[in-house]
Formats: sequence, C-alpha cells, structure tokens
Amino acid sequence: MNSRGDRSVPATGSGARVGAHDGARARRAAPFDAVLATSFGKLGISTGDGALAAISFLPDAAPPRAPATPLAQRACEQVEGYLRDPDFHFSVPLQRVGTPFQRRVWNAIAAIPRGRTRTYGDIARELGSAPRAVGQACGDNRFPLVIPCHRVVSASGVGGFAHGDDGYLLRIKRWLLAHEGAAVDTHRPRA
Repeated sequence: MNSRGDRSVPATGSGARVGAHDGARARRAAPFDAVLATSFGKLGISTGDGALAAISFLPDAAPPRAPATPLAQRACEQVEGYLRDPDFHFSVPLQRVGTPFQRRVWNAIAAIPRGRTRTYGDIARELGSAPRAVGQACGDNRFPLVIPCHRVVSASGVGGFAHGDDGYLLRIKRWLLAHEGAAVDTHRPRA
C-alpha cells in the first residue's frame, strides 16, 4: 500500500529515469539507513525525502545496522510485521519512481493476492507487452515485499528474481513464496 492507502504505485516525481541495470547498481551502492537481519538474509533499508527509497536484498555477510531515522525504524517495523504475518499491509510512504510502463507492471504485481502467483507472460498479455519487459520491470522494483515481485514466476518454474537467476536471490524468492503459502514448483529448470 502507498501513503494514500491504496495498492497503486506512486508516479514518477521528478521525471528521472532509472535504467534496468542502473537501478540495481544504485541500490547496491546506496548507503543504508538500516540493515535488518531476517530469516532469509539481510535487507538494506534506504529512505529519503520523507519516503522509503529502496529495500535491497543483501548478502548474509552484510553487517546489521540499527535504523538511523524514524522512517527507517518504521520501515523495519513494517518488514518485521510482514515476516510475522504474510497478510500484513505496508503503509510506509514510497518514493515516486519508475517509468509509466514500470508503474503499470508494479500495479499489476501489487494486485496479486498473498499465496498466489502470476507468470511474466500473464502480466505481459494483460498489459500488451512482452514477458521479458515485465521481468525487467520486476527486477527494477525498488520496493520488494511492499510491491511483491516475488509473486511473479516463469511459466516453467520460479523464474528469476531481482535481476538474478541463481544464488541467494532465488533462495530468498523461494523463502518468500513458501512464507506466503504460494504453490509453485520451484525446482523445475528454467526455460
């Protein structure tokens, strides 16, 4: 949910565009206002301009960091709420980011109920696009968990996650899907 109480994704504020790989690189390089240890690994929380700027999946070796701001504390509390109850609804305000196409994909993702999944192809058909473009928009999502991109899978299994298709990122995606009770064959090879 965004600050207005609905599940739509905020529109881009300044007109700045983030390319597919630039966004992932910026999230990895950004200083974090908190680093939260979770059951599946570490999460970096970044805030700015009174809103959540990003949630980043970090390697297990990342050192924890106590929240540096009240907003980072609120974001951590909401992540912990989700980890206790997969039906938890986020209310932390989100920065206004993304292209119009990305926001359409993120809105479609936000509409997927907990415990359910959709394929990249399903969303692409709904939006009149291509599965690869939907996958790129999923990977560019700065707000995983809040906008649950882990609920989007490939037609042949779990698919990729956060621009990755192996290692700790897929382990996180599998954990999140299991946490939410989603039935997906996560052990089939990718097509």
